[in-house]
Amino acid sequence: MSWKPELEELARRAAWAEEMGGAERVARAKAAGRGTVRERIAQLLDPGSFHETGVLAGRAEYDDAGRLASFTPSNFVCGRGRIDGRPVVVGGDDFTVRGGAADGAIGNKMGWAEKAARDLRLPLVRLVDGTGGGGSVKTNATLRRSYVPYIPDFDVSVELLGHVPVVAAALGPVAGLGAARVAASHFSVIVRGTSQLFVAGPPVVRRALGRDVTKEELGGAAIQRSSGAVDNEALDEADALAQLRRFLSYLPSSVWELPPRHEPADDPERREEALLSLVPRERRQPHDARKLLALVLDVGSVFELGRHFGRPLVTALARLDGIPVGVLANDPRQKGGAMDADATQKFARFVDLCDTFHLPVVHFVDNPGFEIGVESEQRGTIRHGVRALFSVYQATIPWCSILVRRCFGVAGAGHGAHHRLNLRYAWPSAEWGSLPIEGGVEAAYRRQLEAAPDPDALRAELEAGLASLRSPLLTAEAFGIEELIDPRETRPLLVEWVHRAFALLPSRLGPITRGARP
Repeated sequence: MSWKPELEELARRAAWAEEMGGAERVARAKAAGRGTVRERIAQLLDPGSFHETGVLAGRAEYDDAGRLASFTPSNFVCGRGRIDGRPVVVGGDDFTVRGGAADGAIGNKMGWAEKAARDLRLPLVRLVDGTGGGGSVKTNATLRRSYVPYIPDFDVSVELLGHVPVVAAALGPVAGLGAARVAASHFSVIVRGTSQLFVAGPPVVRRALGRDVTKEELGGAAIQRSSGAVDNEALDEADALAQLRRFLSYLPSSVWELPPRHEPADDPERREEALLSLVPRERRQPHDARKLLALVLDVGSVFELGRHFGRPLVTALARLDGIPVGVLANDPRQKGGAMDADATQKFARFVDLCDTFHLPVVHFVDNPGFEIGVESEQRGTIRHGVRALFSVYQATIPWCSILVRRCFGVAGAGHGAHHRLNLRYAWPSAEWGSLPIEGGVEAAYRRQLEAAPDPDALRAELEAGLASLRSPLLTAEAFGIEELIDPRETRPLLVEWVHRAFALLPSRLGPITRGARP
């Protein structure tokens, strides 16, 4: 006697699960340029590392003799695997079964994946392809009643953001709770052309608002990358999965571990001559912020997040001598680098990410202040800006600022936290103050300018007289700035700092007092 017949039955059911929604529906998905959930998981994880949980969950039908006649598997596939040798939890929707809606998942497999990531202290990868919510109105017809909306285990999802990295990819039309699952992450990506994300799809919009829109018009990658609902856009599914893998490579598996240091592949003492002329002497001419990052940080290590949202601010993960760091840099090519409402929201969320996972922050400052004007005031820029300032002062991670050029006003004051060691270095091109001289003259000498026979001439005279006060040497004389440096020394100084910062991190491990916010 043995249990071989039962094992054969297990294998038969598992084989049925591998067929997902059937050959016809799988072929339809592939014709639309989309992979299956199992292909995606195989591409995401290290070869042969996937250990599936709940493969036998599904809807079974039996004949009169009690034999299994048909089997429709759960439309949620989950389990554990490895990415670059490091364990993760992964859960993916199968759009070929009930359109990826949660009422086709059978049991709470999605909740199991979230709890497994939390309790095993492992990163969670969500491959979202469907509504991921309570299903359609067909669910009401089946239940013969409606129900008060709730999100099973959402408390776990909230807790996860403060404990382990959570990443998500929108890999098809994603609506409702599916869209929320993408947004409730530390990093998200959407595939151009084949994926869309929205609160509700075109049929609901048509019925509620009387407006016909396509899925792409409503929530395509071009829309959501600019809205900030997702972080990055991917060219195809392979690119999306590669971006998830790359993001995780900078982060620890949980807040109880150190960020993973890679073997250095760059000279820590590298001094780039190009840094001497990177900032133009003509004050109205911007520098290239991304070129600056490439010249200072480890070669090939810069991974930008949210390029199309909050564009006056560049946020990126990178490495210094192999040690992961978070990077903030004002981009003067976008609104002169002025912090608008979107950029300030982006700033605060990124600082939350770095603080949660103990990533030292490097801040390259060329900040003329918060964006001004009627539209800026209508968008509540100051409130968003104050939240960004709070994030700096609440953060406990090591922080170093490089004052590249401008540092003005309340926004400029957020270049670092002044209640503790505000480690910073300034380039000779740096200038600072409560206001730029040009705008400051207009405000401080308004009456004289109005009364002057030639206001333009007086304005030019006043600005010329104050221009000499811009010199950072004068501030350094009063120890208002600690060090003026040769720009070529930036990388060696940052490498020295990050090694000390990394040595201090073990004493800071564990959750921060507040969880990260999406």
